[in-house]
Amino acid sequence: MPLTMDLDVTDQTRIPIFPLPMARALGAIPLPVIRRLLEPLIGTVARRHPSLFDRLGQYAATTFLIDPTDLPFAFRLSPRPGAPRIEAVRKPVGEPWDARIAGPLAALLGMVHGALDGDALFFSRDLAIEGSTEAILALRNAIDDAEIDLLAEASAALGPVGPILNRPARVVLPIVERLTGVALTRAGGRPA
Repeated sequence: MPLTMDLDVTDQTRIPIFPLPMARALGAIPLPVIRRLLEPLIGTVARRHPSLFDRLGQYAATTFLIDPTDLPFAFRLSPRPGAPRIEAVRKPVGEPWDARIAGPLAALLGMVHGALDGDALFFSRDLAIEGSTEAILALRNAIDDAEIDLLAEASAALGPVGPILNRPARVVLPIVERLTGVALTRAGGRPA
């Protein structure tokens, strides 16, 4: 069973930071390669969780900047129903956005997987927001309701190979979660 992070987010030292050498290595990956990896993932999320986009309502036309502060790139998310897009962009980000949420990758993943509370992360200053607060709250609520498990989404995006890779990943990732303190899957996450 995947580990659920039970962190006291008032202690900022408890949120793991992505190792700098690994972040630099990721920074060497060309953006078109990252984009090719993200496109099927966002398509799968849209197909498997259509209510996520419906729940955004008027904020579905918002461009969100998801900014892992410990990575050399950020993600521009345009969750338009029927045509959602996500792309990696280099920092500093020159492309326009309407709402920005920034924090360590571990905090952002913990929120997506329901292991960390977004309000607590914000009030402990582990997360920062800019732009449309209402849009950010709508996105957070939509993600919470969808109960997304990024491993299940990635597995589904891989088609018939996904379930084959999902099984060993469900064994290995809880160990990695315990070692790193990062929620890489949703506790009780559904298989692909």
